[in-house]
Amino acid sequence: MSQKVKDFVTALGDYSLLVSLVVRDIRRNGVDIREISKHIISIGIRSLPIVLLTAVFTGMVLALQTAYGLQRFGAKNYVGNLVGLSLARELGPVLTAVMVCGRVGAGIAAELASMVVTEQVDAIRALGGDPIRRLVTSRLLAGIISMPLLSGLALLVGVSGGLAVAVGELGISAHQYYRSYLYAVQIRDVTDGLIKSVAFGGIVVSIACYKGLSCRGGTEEVGRTTTKAVVTGSLAVFISNFFITKLLIILNFK
Repeated sequence: MSQKVKDFVTALGDYSLLVSLVVRDIRRNGVDIREISKHIISIGIRSLPIVLLTAVFTGMVLALQTAYGLQRFGAKNYVGNLVGLSLARELGPVLTAVMVCGRVGAGIAAELASMVVTEQVDAIRALGGDPIRRLVTSRLLAGIISMPLLSGLALLVGVSGGLAVAVGELGISAHQYYRSYLYAVQIRDVTDGLIKSVAFGGIVVSIACYKGLSCRGGTEEVGRTTTKAVVTGSLAVFISNFFITKLLIILNFK
């Protein structure tokens, strides 16, 4: 077994241990509503501008591209169907997770890595505190709560962006657009997207926390740790998206 494979297996084991410690902390000590609320503001509310801006232009581009492709077959009126389904099931949850990973994941990793390098985490342990309780649990729960809310808002804004293009550029009436959207998008499509967002929220924040707490070396390692957290978190979102989608499809057809 090569050294890279060994390092990957070791890192996966350490990451699983971190998640299990968070679960144990929640079971033993419950949740701190005040801390969770503080991190929801940091993760969710402060991420709204970048998430909504990404969503609106994604919806607009989807409307343009699908209309361009469908008009050759005389099916331009089905723009609402494709924009709605794409945003509800895939692009809304995935793009939201990637944007949050770039903004919040980097911030969490940098903050925790700086605390490790400056020995603040060791000081917490020396004073009898639990770093998992103080630094990870509330952030992870806030990520799990915030991500589906951001994804739902991204869906609404993205569909509205598609509507603006459909009415202003494509000559499709708002009634036709929303009628095709409501005909294609079912409650199950929206709930599947929200389920993905819950998973993505946990993945992005837990990986950022893991990378931050596993930082070793001097201050120069903080930047590398931040980069690794964003890259690993983004890749984990794309990889897990395939398996979650496959699982949801299997469950929906049972």
